[in-house]
Amino acid sequence: MRRLAIAAAAMFVAATAGAQMYRWVDKDGKVQYTDTPPPAAAKSVQKRATAPGPTSTGPAAPYAVQQAAKNFPVVVYTSPDCGQACADGKALLAARGVPYREVAVGPESGMSAEEMKKTTGSDSVPVMMVGRSATRGFETELWHSALDAGGYPRSAPPLSAAAQKAAAAPAAKADAPKAEPAPVEPEKPKGPYAPK
Repeated sequence: MRRLAIAAAAMFVAATAGAQMYRWVDKDGKVQYTDTPPPAAAKSVQKRATAPGPTSTGPAAPYAVQQAAKNFPVVVYTSPDCGQACADGKALLAARGVPYREVAVGPESGMSAEEMKKTTGSDSVPVMMVGRSATRGFETELWHSALDAGGYPRSAPPLSAAAQKAAAAPAAKADAPKAEPAPVEPEKPKGPYAPK
């Protein structure tokens, strides 16, 4: 029964994605959310347009994809001479409906291989980061497993061609993820009561 309710909710979200939503209070004081205008007696009516996802040009990405992208954003490191492995990796992400940011690595691209190694632990491309977890090289099942672990559903609609192009645009050097700063040692207490 619970699975049926979740499936129905997911279908409702998918059906209303990109639509006008209304938030209103009924005569009993209960808050209602509908995709149709509320009755005339409704109080505190608010119109809310469903916002499109960050890399889409059509309806919003499914809720599960939005949550996964928020908690475990995907960054793919490529280079101009990466070849088929990078193309296959990006095709897998597009087919699975995963929004991602591409960082080009190379002397003319803005990020050096040394900088990539500090960030990802790898000196060769492609590398897919799902949150802080790196998957080096391209292997279909490894990439699927990493995306599954990040909460990306396998059944999301594919990215449109325009959304894929926008998502795959190489990121500027300034946008590249930064390496974690080294931990700072806490300062030791001073004074007559400090432990010796």
